[in-house]
Amino acid sequence: MKLTYKNKQLDLSDPQIMGILNITPDSFSDGGKFNQFNDAMDHVQSMIMAGATIIDIGGESTRPGAAEVSLNDELNRVIPLIKAIRENFDVWISLDTNKTAVMIAGIEAGIDIVNDIRALQDDDALEVVANANIPVCIMHMKGQPRTMQNNPQYHDVLQEVCDFLQQRIDVCIAAGINKRNIIIDPGFGFGKTIEHNYHLLAHFKHFHQFGVPVLAGMSRKSMITKLLGKPTSEAIVGSVVCATLAAQQGAQIIRVHDVVATQDALRVLKATQINELFAL
Repeated sequence: MKLTYKNKQLDLSDPQIMGILNITPDSFSDGGKFNQFNDAMDHVQSMIMAGATIIDIGGESTRPGAAEVSLNDELNRVIPLIKAIRENFDVWISLDTNKTAVMIAGIEAGIDIVNDIRALQDDDALEVVANANIPVCIMHMKGQPRTMQNNPQYHDVLQEVCDFLQQRIDVCIAAGINKRNIIIDPGFGFGKTIEHNYHLLAHFKHFHQFGVPVLAGMSRKSMITKLLGKPTSEAIVGSVVCATLAAQQGAQIIRVHDVVATQDALRVLKATQINELFAL
């Protein structure tokens, strides 16, 4: 399985690491840490050197209770960085946004992936992505960021998430988006309890039924911190374990804050899988 955009290809036969770059003052894990241009560029370089093949840039926090960011503020945060990364690094650039106008500006600035927590439900988003022929990640979210963690309920969380993703895949294809350009994300932490999240992780392999790449994003989320009773700064081990469990079930893209630790875990997992294959 591969992602293709313009003259680039990204081989997904092994899990690829998507390094998180939050250009926001209020993200749950690293808010304010990289919203200075030079700090952000240094962090990009360090993540690439550590093994990240995708950099995911976000200019609006989507943590529970997060306030909305104006269009101009989001553009001013992300577009200069996208241009600088494109000029200085040979890496895939993902733009984490749900605003069509930001997608358009990002595509013009040189991104390679649109990463949308609202699965292209903004006005004209489907048309923009289809016309650009750019890969897109569509995610499941129940509710909106401000209120999504207020007692989310499901009859069958796995089935409901799968039904939503199937419906959005169908809508994307009907709008002219090539299926090979679609990535899905079950949306860990987006309108789900701790129990819902771990049920989805335990059954992660079910998301391969759609025949498209699957992204797993659990890094430093409350499903880890609340389970372990630890602050976000001490969630690295739990995050790496979750990433490894997802990769073990075939996740093609792992979205993380801690690239070095995740890369080490994936190398160990691959060595184990190769040894198991040879043992057969």
